[in-house]
Amino acid sequence: MSNLYIIGTPIGNLGDLSFRAVEILKTVDAVACEDTRRTLKLLSHFGIRVKLISCRAHNEGFAAEKVIAILNRGGAVAYASDAGTPALSDPGAVLVRFAVEAGHEAIPIPGPSAFASLVSVAGRGDKSVLFEGFLSPKAGRRRSRLRELLARESAFVLYESPFRILKLLEDLAEFDNERYVCVGREMTKVHEEYLRGSAGEIRANLAKKTEQLGEFSVFVSGKKGN
Repeated sequence: MSNLYIIGTPIGNLGDLSFRAVEILKTVDAVACEDTRRTLKLLSHFGIRVKLISCRAHNEGFAAEKVIAILNRGGAVAYASDAGTPALSDPGAVLVRFAVEAGHEAIPIPGPSAFASLVSVAGRGDKSVLFEGFLSPKAGRRRSRLRELLARESAFVLYESPFRILKLLEDLAEFDNERYVCVGREMTKVHEEYLRGSAGEIRANLAKKTEQLGEFSVFVSGKKGN
């Protein structure tokens, strides 16, 4: 039995890669990754040279065959998505399932997560928080799912692109503008920013800018969040 290491990688600041992750990446026989260019930049920053295997969402099953072949030979492989922890709105789940079914072990190497990072600074004490990730880019489906999430009355976290963040906040304000919202933009990066308040207030703040830059993470408190 060989090990497949699931690496949590920085969501912006390269200094957030853990010491343990660095040591694992130095010793494995190959690194499967969502984007070889981005992972190469990360590895080069730490002086690591290792074989890379492209493992994106649309070829995850095919890439898994290459990974399992290495594991079957007794080698060790690490998997890293572009940013954050794999399988949280990123590839990785299929690879883990295939590796485990082939008799190998999947070992988590904890690291950054936009979800956990945003919750930690949201400043609310909700007992449960649902991770939803990206909603559908189609307006009808997005609005329908948003209504369902709000009806649960518990806190939840969404990811959104700069192209749809204003529409998302507009929908939130329309459906329930009483909920507390915390939006994180460019977390851990140079232009890191957090906006707190109602969805309507945050949307008005963002709308003052000529364009929206960076990826957004959105925390929405529960109906009775404190």
